[in-house]
Amino acid sequence: MSISVVKLLSKKSVAYETMAFEFEKPADFNFLAGQYLDLKTINPDFTDPAGIGRDFSIASSPNEKNLLIATRLRNTPFKNFLKNAPLGTKFQIKGPAGSFVLPEIVSKPVVLIAGGIGIAPFRSMAKFAADRKLAHKIFLFYSNRRPEDAAFVDELNNLKLETQNFKLVATMTKPETSQSKWSGETGYVNAAMIKKYVDNFHGANYYIAGPPAIVQAMWQMLALSGVDRDNVKTEEFAGY
Repeated sequence: MSISVVKLLSKKSVAYETMAFEFEKPADFNFLAGQYLDLKTINPDFTDPAGIGRDFSIASSPNEKNLLIATRLRNTPFKNFLKNAPLGTKFQIKGPAGSFVLPEIVSKPVVLIAGGIGIAPFRSMAKFAADRKLAHKIFLFYSNRRPEDAAFVDELNNLKLETQNFKLVATMTKPETSQSKWSGETGYVNAAMIKKYVDNFHGANYYIAGPPAIVQAMWQMLALSGVDRDNVKTEEFAGY
């Protein structure tokens, strides 16, 4: 893994209490879609019990010019510093790391199950697969409480229209609390919902990312439905 100093280039809100941050990508920073990096502040003026840095899944495709991360905003010293950092602020990045990447075998469907901010590595995978016109048949099941909470959902909807190998199934667990009308799937992702869109349910490769409770619930759902555990990869996004 390499260590580099990079500048913050842009930041924007991408969902309710969720922001995306764009950083320079060093020339020698080569990563696979789905991997993560370690982001640290440099000479911070705050103290945080969890430290001065965090691991973040890379939300950008390896084909994109810069590095993108996304995070839910929480009232912690580190998150507050990141949220309020002026453009041009320097950070240290270390990476890439992780094996949460697309399989080499393209004959099996790839089913991605994202809960909330767990969408970050899947945005990278889906964008990269579309850019490179990969043969993988990808189904992304994306669960949120409301449309307002769904980061990158509009971008992913557009991606769905651009390629026949990518299918987005967004579902809302509490659409009645939204200020906007929702006409898509509702409720939590379950075996019946997946089978509705994926023919080869038991033969697919599964990737689950999101808060620990969601990841564990989805893993158990697949196990009880007879999916081989060797075909399931998980990545938990613990709150901090």
